[in-house]
Amino acid sequence: MQVKLCKAAGGRLGTLVGLGRSGAAVLPLPGCLLYTRTGSAPHLTHDTLQTVGGVPVVAQLTLPTLAEIHEVLEEYKEGAAKFIGMPDKVLYCSLHDPVTPCPSGYNTNKTVSLWGSSGRMEITASKFMDMQRAIQPDFFQCISDGDTIAGEAGRKRVKKSVDRSLSFLDACLQILEKSPELQRSVMFGAIEGGDILEERLRSARETAKRPVGGFLLDGFQGCAMAKETKLKLIASVTAELPEDKPRLIHGVGKPDEVLECIERGVDIFESFFPFQVTERGCALVFSYDCHPDPEATVFMQNGAQDLEKNGAEEDQGEISKADPEITPFEICLKDKRYQDDFGPVLEGCTCYCCQRHTRAYVHHLLVTNELLAGVLLMMHNFQHYFSFFSAIRDALRDNKLDQLKECVFRQAFQSPADAKPGK
Repeated sequence: MQVKLCKAAGGRLGTLVGLGRSGAAVLPLPGCLLYTRTGSAPHLTHDTLQTVGGVPVVAQLTLPTLAEIHEVLEEYKEGAAKFIGMPDKVLYCSLHDPVTPCPSGYNTNKTVSLWGSSGRMEITASKFMDMQRAIQPDFFQCISDGDTIAGEAGRKRVKKSVDRSLSFLDACLQILEKSPELQRSVMFGAIEGGDILEERLRSARETAKRPVGGFLLDGFQGCAMAKETKLKLIASVTAELPEDKPRLIHGVGKPDEVLECIERGVDIFESFFPFQVTERGCALVFSYDCHPDPEATVFMQNGAQDLEKNGAEEDQGEISKADPEITPFEICLKDKRYQDDFGPVLEGCTCYCCQRHTRAYVHHLLVTNELLAGVLLMMHNFQHYFSFFSAIRDALRDNKLDQLKECVFRQAFQSPADAKPGK
């Protein structure tokens, strides 16, 4: 596994090569992973996933969901890829599910706690590697102590998290060397350190000395850490890392945050954000078109129908108050203003949902609690999000990242009530 970079201003444009058992798979960078739960994209079957455009070559598995079937996988002996019916997919295994909250205060010098549907599971470095031998992923995050919430963890606790994580890494690397089942698997070292710059740098430098295949920037999820602090830490950490190894970050999914991280040297992201949007009954509608005249772009994409809806913002405001998680990048199709809107979810979108169904139909499915609502929204949200990453790579290639940032940030500063499809 190796990163091959092209010359580009504002980010690391290139490819991650040597993926998969054959070494022939390639992940374009910057890129994202396919978020799954026990190997299945949420709401979608393998067949419906095939109709989604731009699906990443790498699927993310989360250890808490697989830990509960660890004994089954051990007995199966052929790895998770074949077990879940995705034998040709490149698999990455993360320690935690980015959507599931992890209660604080349960890690020790010897164990890390995972949280699944059956509750809390304590695992040691040895147990962790037993699980990885059963899963046989192409690459995986090493066990680490990332329980350092900004503002709550003091310097002493943060130092302990770095020491523990390095100790876990050394123990896992020793086991990896002696595990024939994992000879083709690559371990990513986790960079911890909370919001303390010195500890972040120590973690980065020490991890880079170890024979890891890539790096995970952990502990940046959520809103506990101030944005300026987060971006400064990410830039400082990536400056310490070798250029030819990939940098992956957990817990960052909103379009504006993704662009800020790419500018600071991050390569790979998760795709849990489209799933969260789907669970809210919302659809991603933000524009990532670097057109020099944004007002003309809005008009061309959406026509007069959306411009006529300015008077309906009050209803959408009530929706966003009911669910404060709604972002300016999405519209809530539960809103009654869409009950007689017979246009596609997003004008110009080529996804299955937008080509065959209307906002009114999706609204009807949502208010009647039909399972098809989640299927259609997941198909649209995934494709829109994957296309966003393609647009980022195009912008880097054409030296237009600043225009893309301006387009996305203009939408980020709107309130959800002001969000218009494609605006």
